[in-house]
Amino acid sequence: MAQRTLLLVEDDREIRSLLSDFLSREGYGVLAAEDGVAMDRLLATTRPDLVVLDLMLPGEDGLSICRRLRARGGLPILMLTAKGDDVDRIVGLEMGADDYLPKPFNPRELLARIRAVLRRAEGALAQAPVVRRVAFAGFVADLDARNVGLVDGAPLDLTSAEFDLLACFLERPKRVLSRDQLLDWTRGRTADPFDRTIDVSVSRLRRKLVAVSEEAASLIKTVRNGGYLFSADVRTL
Repeated sequence: MAQRTLLLVEDDREIRSLLSDFLSREGYGVLAAEDGVAMDRLLATTRPDLVVLDLMLPGEDGLSICRRLRARGGLPILMLTAKGDDVDRIVGLEMGADDYLPKPFNPRELLARIRAVLRRAEGALAQAPVVRRVAFAGFVADLDARNVGLVDGAPLDLTSAEFDLLACFLERPKRVLSRDQLLDWTRGRTADPFDRTIDVSVSRLRRKLVAVSEEAASLIKTVRNGGYLFSADVRTL
């Protein structure tokens, strides 16, 4: 497999150096930037496979950078946040981050999160070349090509995490899926009692579906004390 390249955007020189060395030893190519300006210079000539983005940066902050990166396309983003900043983590997910890791953290956990995000982003390439297309509520989704849109319409702009969530629903329609199940299937980890990752992702997915079809408002139902249920009929094409 070709070497994967990571772009680390972190203003703390010591942390930047330690993480760069650690990730390099784990077999990744690592580009490092201390702020958004340095990041833009690197992105002008290189497209990394994933960006590890610190929230607190001098000048343009991580949330603004995350919004810009998401507008450019499907570049996976793992955000580093200060421990306890729940609001910032939620906003980061709203902006399009694929995952987050609160500081301080064990570098091994960062490595595991990076691998999980890359697996999700590259999952379609690892699938056997069998086209899996399904239709639901006026939409068509290609689970291998990882795109979804209205029939004869433009594809929706979903993040890697949002598409993974939709795929879980499409593969298990009309079943109540708990938050723990969804988090495990989409992010490879279990939830703590205050983890709102799935709630935020569901909210974002709902908004994007409704933005192109008002009928989609009732597709994902919240089940009190249960989780979520995808109510549409799903048929294979």
